[in-house]
Amino acid sequence: MLTIGQLAAYAGVTQRTVRHYHQIGLLPEPGRDASGYRSYDARAVVDLIRIRTLAEAGVPLARVRELLDADPDEFATAVAEIDQRLRAEIRQLQEHRRRIARLADGDSLAVGPEVAAYLDRLRAAGASDAMVEGERDGWILMSARWPERIPELMADKLAQLEDPRTLRLYRLFDELVELGMDEERLEAAADLMAEVMEESAARGELDRQHDELDDDAYVALMDAFATDAHPMVERLQELLAERGWSGWIRVERAAPGS
Repeated sequence: MLTIGQLAAYAGVTQRTVRHYHQIGLLPEPGRDASGYRSYDARAVVDLIRIRTLAEAGVPLARVRELLDADPDEFATAVAEIDQRLRAEIRQLQEHRRRIARLADGDSLAVGPEVAAYLDRLRAAGASDAMVEGERDGWILMSARWPERIPELMADKLAQLEDPRTLRLYRLFDELVELGMDEERLEAAADLMAEVMEESAARGELDRQHDELDDDAYVALMDAFATDAHPMVERLQELLAERGWSGWIRVERAAPGS
């Protein structure tokens, strides 16, 4: 007959584990001998090894008792169900690992690969970290509301980076952030933006944007987010209004007299 310490050693578990299995009714608790000690037989070793093996295989303890008492067909069915659950958990863990790996690059937090690729291009084009971070946060908001539009929008944004005026505009933004508000730079930025908007309107892009970004409340939320990010945004909107344009996320021609 064995002590609890011997039982645990033979089965490859701890005494605490044996006591836990007693508490949850998984392993029968033997009576005490004349000296007041519990003693275990060979059956207890076999049962404990089977319990340990099932638990290490990922079987929930709540189902171990069921499998210990199952006939071969029931056992095979239960094992297949457990295997299916474990496969699903493995897939979920693999996805978690992919996401964790992406966290090494802050741009990839909460944005898809298209946005991350665009931000990489923006950084490579010379935009400051602050500018890239601002763009990233804006695209997190955009992706949350219009995820289906992101691939098309990113294709447009990447094409814009081929335009020297876009790069000049980002440099002006960076200078306004780093050097402070400067009316000459603000006017130059507003002129560039108005010029690009005029061409986009001629191609029908602004009308399409207005139709697709059809959630007025969310557009207002994103406009407020941009305005709160830096005071230059509010001043640029004033300058753009003087040039006949309104809005920030969803640009449109300003109403006469506005």
